[in-house]
Amino acid sequence: MPESLPRTAIRPAEPTEEFLRALYERHGSVLQRFAARMLGGDWHRAEDVLQEAAIRAWQHAAELDPTAEALRPWLFHVVRNLVIDGYRGRQARPQEAGEPDVAHHPVPDGVDHALTAQVVVDAMRDLAPFQREVLLHVYYMGRSVSQTARVLGVPPGTVKSRTYYAIRALRAGLNSRGMHAI
Repeated sequence: MPESLPRTAIRPAEPTEEFLRALYERHGSVLQRFAARMLGGDWHRAEDVLQEAAIRAWQHAAELDPTAEALRPWLFHVVRNLVIDGYRGRQARPQEAGEPDVAHHPVPDGVDHALTAQVVVDAMRDLAPFQREVLLHVYYMGRSVSQTARVLGVPPGTVKSRTYYAIRALRAGLNSRGMHAI
C-alpha cells in the first residue's frame, strides 16, 4: 500500500471502468480546478495531471473506494505532487524554443488566495451592515432575490437596490486597496 494512502473499504472486485467513472464523477472537476490553479490557469496541463492522478488511484483500486470522501485529500496530495514534479522536471531541462519561461510562473502556495480573501473581508467590513447582510445572503448563501427578501423581511426591489449599491461600494473598497475589481 503506497505511503499515506487513505484507509477505505477494501474492494474485492477487479478494478474496472466503473472505478474511473465514479472517481471522475465524484472528484474530477474539483481536482482539475485545483490543478489548473496550481498551473496558473493551464487547463490542458491540468487535464494531464488529473489523468495521471486517476491512473495512480486506479493502480490501487483494490484498496480504494472512489466514492469515499476520505479519498479526496489523498487525491489532492497526488495532484499537488504531480504539479510540483512537472515543474521541477521542466526546470531541470533546458528551455525549448517557443516554450514560455516557467521561472515567471512558480507553483502557487495559497498565499495569494489567503491575501485576497483578507482584502475582501476588510472591504466587506467597510460596508453598511444592511449591505453586508444582503451580499452574504445573495452571493455567499446563494439565495435568490425573492428568498433573500423573505428572510430579511423587505420587498424584492429593496434587495435588488441594496445589492446594486453594496456591489458598487465593495468595488470601490477593493479598488482603494489596490485590487482592481471588475
